[in-house]
Formats: sequence, structure tokens, C-alpha cells
Amino acid sequence: MKKKILIANRGEIALRIIRAVQELGYTAAAIYEKPDNEALHIRAADEAVCIGDGPRVDYLNINKVIAAAQKVGACAIHPGYGFLAENPAFAKACEDAGLIFIGPASEVIENLGNKVIAREIMAKANIPMVPGTSNLTAGEAGTAEAVEFGRKYGYPIMLKATSGGGGRGIRRIETEAELVESIPLARSEAQAAFNDDRVYLEKVVLTPKHVEVQIIADKWGTVLHLGTRDCSIQRRNQKLVEIAPSLIKDQKLLDTICQTAVVAARAANYTNAGTVEFLVDHEMNFYFMEINTRVQVEHTVSEMITGIDIVRTQIKLAMGKKLSFSQDDVQLRGHAIEMRINAEDPQNNFMPEGGKTVSVYRSPGGYGVRLDGFVYQGYKIPEVYDSLLVKLTVHGYSWNETVDRMRRCLHNFVIAGPKTTIPFYQNLVNDQDFQNGQFDTSYLETHEHLFEYTDQRTEVNKIARLIAEIHFRQENPYAI
Repeated sequence: MKKKILIANRGEIALRIIRAVQELGYTAAAIYEKPDNEALHIRAADEAVCIGDGPRVDYLNINKVIAAAQKVGACAIHPGYGFLAENPAFAKACEDAGLIFIGPASEVIENLGNKVIAREIMAKANIPMVPGTSNLTAGEAGTAEAVEFGRKYGYPIMLKATSGGGGRGIRRIETEAELVESIPLARSEAQAAFNDDRVYLEKVVLTPKHVEVQIIADKWGTVLHLGTRDCSIQRRNQKLVEIAPSLIKDQKLLDTICQTAVVAARAANYTNAGTVEFLVDHEMNFYFMEINTRVQVEHTVSEMITGIDIVRTQIKLAMGKKLSFSQDDVQLRGHAIEMRINAEDPQNNFMPEGGKTVSVYRSPGGYGVRLDGFVYQGYKIPEVYDSLLVKLTVHGYSWNETVDRMRRCLHNFVIAGPKTTIPFYQNLVNDQDFQNGQFDTSYLETHEHLFEYTDQRTEVNKIARLIAEIHFRQENPYAI
């Protein structure tokens, strides 16, 4: 009987994992909430279990997910990203239930999910870090600690939730008065979002590059890296564009960052796939930020430049296999760009477009093009989940070739119904600074012209829908 793996997620990452599971010869079992009953991952899986009415609450219900795995007879659970992926209680529940958790051990997730403990682990390993505090003491004493830190290091500083992640639980503070006012608000928000009201401070590294390293580690002490990625182009600390490898020209610096990532993973006793994230300032100093204990949305660009299937490797490592390749085997070839095609209106502060139906879906293709998505023509976008529709990833021999390929793909990509980020990205790939690799985390703030566009497809979409309506009426003359 084939081993069965439950995928505790939805959307494009669920599809991505299902494919890897099936390629390895295992049976893929999916879960879903009722708002997702038309989702593509249900159709792609070998079987699927409805775990509740939702929305979101059942995907986050540890007991229901574990019960679904036991119901279908799964031996392992892959959490994907988001939802329960970085929840140590979920990993521990899997371990206690005799299920293989495809990721690091629950203790590692707990340590690295607590940003203060993670900083302590890195400090012992002499990993360079941005100046920061431990958890602020509750009440007035904590406010006094914060004020002292601000006076010592200056503003701006970041006020962060200890259990935060995914760009959430972060406030940029510009003045002492704002700091004093924000601490109780940040505690309240952290409690609501993460069930943990602890907060801490970090000095802001002004307009850095956001560089991260994909690491892979087995249970026999082998820790490898798959090169760097640049994720500097963000909105509200959420990544929009991911590039591999980093375009920093100092290769010696990039090598040092990769080696530091390996040291950081060893210090944390890390196993399976993960990402070590750094900030690089204008003087090319780099600082540890965090370790993400899961597969990243942007893992595709690392796969494109290395030829290594990260999700497949995750599953094999969790099943007790040793890494089948060495660091010398990891060769970076060319460049890759991933753009997140979201159902959002960039001109309206990236407002989500949930509730709308995709009336036309025509995707690009060709050499060096990869699509990771779950949307299809006729799909009604749920209002209650993430707005990501599809990830468009392209690979090229050179950076210029990669940008040219992305430009062509965006031009040929048609999604009608909801507004999407496609026209915004079309402006971006034509921007000279982007083409020259000159961007940091302030890129969107300093390039407001990227939001100046008219979606020329609006009239085309109207015509396409009119033609479809004419055909329908010809075939159904008595339809109401």
C-alpha cells in the first residue's frame, strides 16, 4: 500500500506539494473548507477531506487537521507556508500523533519563532545582528527600557511582536512620543494576532537590501545552501518580487552571507528546508534578521537556478533520507525572477479583489517559464483567503535575458474579471532602476510612477465578454 501524505494547506502551494508527493509515488490527500469547494487542489489530490465551514478557522484547527490525517491513514503532513506551517504546537501535535511533520522539529520552530530566543542563539554563534532588545518588560518598566534604547541608538526603530512573522506585527517608530504611545497598542495587536503580547525593539537599517539564503539540512548533520535571493521589492513588509541570485556584485560578500546562513542553521539544530534572512546596508554590512522554518513562497527562483526540487527534497529528508547531493553539486545557473500575480488593485493601495469571477484566463508559456497557480477561467475568487492567484517565474541565461522574458510573459498574460498586479509589474520591468538592479526596500516609495498606468485590457475584456455572450445566445436562444 502506498504511503499517504496529507497537505495541510490550500491554493498554489497545496498544488505544488501535491505534484511532488505524487511524483515520489505517494498518495496525496487534501483538506479544504467549504468556501474552497471549487478549488483546484481538491481536484489534483488523490482524495480530499472537508474539515469544516471555515473560513480560515478550520485550516487553523490543529485537532481537525490531525483528525483528517488519521481518517485518511496518512503517515505524514506537509504544512506548506502560512496557516499552521510555523506553529510549533502543530508540529508537536503531529509528533505526538505519530505523524511525520515535513519540516524542522517542533522545538526548533518554537525557538526560531520567538525572535528574542532566535537572536540569543545567533549571538552565541557570533552571527552579525541589528542592535535590538530582549522582550520588553510589562508595564512602565518596559516603556522605560524602550525609551532608553531609542535614546542610545536613535530613530527610526522597529517595534516588533516576538511571535510575529510574514511581515505582520511590525511597526516603524519615528519618535520617542510615538514609541511610548505605540507599545500598548502593539502588545494588544500581538495578543490578538499571535496569542502572545510580547514585543521587542530593533534599530532600523535604512533602505537596505533584503537578501535571503535557501538552506537544506538532513538529520545527519549535513547543511547546504542553494545560493541567495533578493526580496527587496516589498509593500508593507510583504514581498512582491523575488530574484535569484542576488544582484550584489561583490561575490565574496554573497559567499560570506551563504556561509553565515549555514552556521546559523547549525546553531539552531535545523533540519529540512528553511530560509535565513538578512539585511544588507549601503556599506555592504549584513545583519541576521530571522530564519523562516518552512518552504518559502519564493522557493521557485532557487529551484530554477539550481535545478533542485526543494519540496521533493523536503519530503525525502522527512522520510529519513540523507541529502543526495553535496555543496559542490549546487551550481547556480543564470537568473530567475518570480512575480506574485495577485487579485489586487495596486492603484488603490493593493486592495484585494475577492468575490470576483475570472472571466478570461490566458497564461504565457515558452522556454524558461514556470507558472504556480490555482486559478482558472470561471473561478470565483473567495473573499476570505489570500489574494495570490498565480506565481509567474522566469529563468534566463543573463539578467537582461531574464527581464526580457518576464516582460514578454507579462504582455501575454491576460486575467479578466478582477484587477490584478499585472499592469503594475509591466511598469516595473520597464523601469531603468529595476533593469539595472538598483533597488532596495524603499523602491516602491521612491518610484511612484510605477502606479501610473491605464489598464488597456479593460476594453479588450469587455469585447471578449461580449463575444462570449453572443456565442452563448446563439447556442441557447431561449435562455433567460
